[in-house]
Parts: sequence; structure tokens; C-alpha cells
Amino acid sequence: MIIFGGGLRFAAAPVTFGAMITPLYAAALALIFIALSIRVITYRRGNQLGLGDHGDKSLMKRMRAHANFAEYAPFGLLLMLLVELQEGAGWVLHLTGLLLLLGRAGHAYGFSASPPKMNLRVGGMLMTFASIVVSVLAILWLTAFGG
Repeated sequence: MIIFGGGLRFAAAPVTFGAMITPLYAAALALIFIALSIRVITYRRGNQLGLGDHGDKSLMKRMRAHANFAEYAPFGLLLMLLVELQEGAGWVLHLTGLLLLLGRAGHAYGFSASPPKMNLRVGGMLMTFASIVVSVLAILWLTAFGG
């Protein structure tokens, strides 16, 4: 708050960020997303399959691994970014980021492997959910208590 000539004027402090943590995990997750995309594309090209899954179980698994990643990774990153914008602790951000990254990678590998590796698939989902829960708790804490 700045006072000039008897009047009040509110001035926002300039927002400055050092090196942010969320983009590091977003970049790593983007690389996994591209790898999953390439797996679908190369399978489609190699088997001359256009739109849809054509009842091909291998293609369906690749498509679902890709889609599942696309469903969870952005949401986890959004929550992580909200924690970071509220100036959450670096260790919390790294915890959520690592859980999300390892969870998504483990799930994608376990889901699309032949035969599926259920321990990686289940563990990946548990880590993904843990990342989301940690982010939610951090957001609630930071919102209620400001750090």
C-alpha cells in the first residue's frame, strides 16, 4: 500500500519467480507422452491401420496406455503448478513431481507390456494418486494457512 497526498493507492508487488520446478516435470512427462504417441503411430503404420482400433488388441493396449497418460498427467501437473504458484515448499513439489513421473511411466510400461506387468500398472496408479493427494493436501494447507 502506498500513500500519496492523503490518498491510498494499492500497488501489487512485482511477481518474480526463480527457477520453477513444475516445468522440469512437465518436460519429462512430455517426453513420455511423445514416446507413447510414437508407439501408437508406428504400430498403425506398420499394420496399415487408420482410424479406430480395428479390433486389434495390441493397438487397443497402446491407445489406452497413451490415453490414460493423457488423462492423468495434465491434471497432476495442473495441481502441482497450483502448489508452486502458492509458493509451496520445494520438497513438496519434487515429491509430487517424482510420484507423478514415476507413476505415469510405471503405469504406461506395465499396462502396455505383453503380458501386462500388473505390479507396475497398479504401483503406477498408486503413485499417480499419491501425487494428486499430496498436491491437494498442499493446496488446502497453503490456502488455509498460507504456508
